[in-house]
Amino acid sequence: MPAKINNEPPIGTTTIDSAKIDKVIEKKFRTFEGLADTTFVRLADFSDGFAYDMRYATPNNFLKAKVYDCPECYMRVKTAKALLKANDEFKAKGVKIKFFDCYRPNSVQYKMWEIVPNPQYVANPVKGSIHNKGGAVDISLVTLDGKSLDMGTDFDFFGKKAYHDNMDLPQNILDNRKLLKETMEKHGFWSIRTEWWHYNLSAGSNDKVADFKWECDTLK
Repeated sequence: MPAKINNEPPIGTTTIDSAKIDKVIEKKFRTFEGLADTTFVRLADFSDGFAYDMRYATPNNFLKAKVYDCPECYMRVKTAKALLKANDEFKAKGVKIKFFDCYRPNSVQYKMWEIVPNPQYVANPVKGSIHNKGGAVDISLVTLDGKSLDMGTDFDFFGKKAYHDNMDLPQNILDNRKLLKETMEKHGFWSIRTEWWHYNLSAGSNDKVADFKWECDTLK
């Protein structure tokens, strides 16, 4: 008599719902097919190759206040496409992009202005900024296993030490900033002199200020 085959999982193991796995894979590997370049998308739905430290979803920022309900990184499709290409180049060099901020709803810009109504630090929400258009990102670089590269200052450090044209820094810091800047510029972004972390997509400059708001879903 043939031995009975036991199809039950061994005691102590966890069964895996293949349908849930398929759903996760599908979300991670969405494509841009059928999406207009101005559509807002969640970057994590298209790649798991980035790192995130979304500071404005915490009090760990220069405002000392949490202004996002949850840490998400949204942007327009054209911005996401450019970042994916830039990140491919970074990964070939053993590093990847880490995000501090991405698209910022204009209503959040108003919150920030209420806390710090100073155009030297916060864009006036009446006019808005490229962050409000979905074409700006605040970023740094980390190694593929998550170790931060030394950029000389923390994110949102407002002082000469954060300036691109400050050459009075250790060579490794200058090299790290140069790698970030030259690679981002190659993929259509431009920097501002006073913030090593801030990059604007040239193709996003003429988009409209938006107040698209994402839903906070901890199950994503």
